[in-house]
Amino acid sequence: MSIRWTYAFIDRPAAHFRRACEFWTSVTDTRLSELLGERQEFVTLLPEGADACVKAQAVEAGPGGAHLDFPVEDVPGFVASATRLGAEVVADHGTLVVLRSPAGQLFCAEPWRGASVRPPVVRGSRLDQVCVDVPPSSYTAEVAFWSGLLDGWDSVPGSLPEFHVLKPPPGLPVRVLLQRLGEERPVSAHLDLACADIEETRAEHEKLGAALVARGAHWTVLRDPAGGTYCLTGRAPETGGLPSRC
Repeated sequence: MSIRWTYAFIDRPAAHFRRACEFWTSVTDTRLSELLGERQEFVTLLPEGADACVKAQAVEAGPGGAHLDFPVEDVPGFVASATRLGAEVVADHGTLVVLRSPAGQLFCAEPWRGASVRPPVVRGSRLDQVCVDVPPSSYTAEVAFWSGLLDGWDSVPGSLPEFHVLKPPPGLPVRVLLQRLGEERPVSAHLDLACADIEETRAEHEKLGAALVARGAHWTVLRDPAGGTYCLTGRAPETGGLPSRC
């Protein structure tokens, strides 16, 4: 069931999907693939000279958010392991299986198709993390679930007590951060970018239509033009880790 690649999915309302794609292709220095799906709801953000690790999906209901896709060598084996750990199969499309974690976060398994070359850092930043925001009552079980599912990944406490980090083996482009929320609400997920200079990246994103939501000690929350929130974090874009000054 070895995980051979990772995709971060940008989920945005269908009414604002085109604007979301325009923004995120500019941010990641990519171009769009052909639209796929029955409603043309899927698209891949294609980098030059590397393999894609970011996709987007138009959702018909709700505000959207983010989720992970795991290309694996053995989809049935991965699904069986996930369900043993407490996941639920939401939909089985044969080559693509949609699952739900014990806390309710959606994720997908699909066959690995040879992707291996990670996209480069773009103007001092890299979209490299999906953060799963977990209600307090589910946090301990959710940490155990993802730690068990992501076999071979480093599962370590984060820089603050409410964070838990799942670091993939070298070469995989997207990592996972679990964040314990301060209140009981449904699980959700958002994207994180590692930034060499948060303020410089923030200014660039605002020129493209993003809006400031909040500032933290080592992160800034923005809202993209499609209404989705995401974070700029003060991590090293090359490694994803915190710089020594933090």
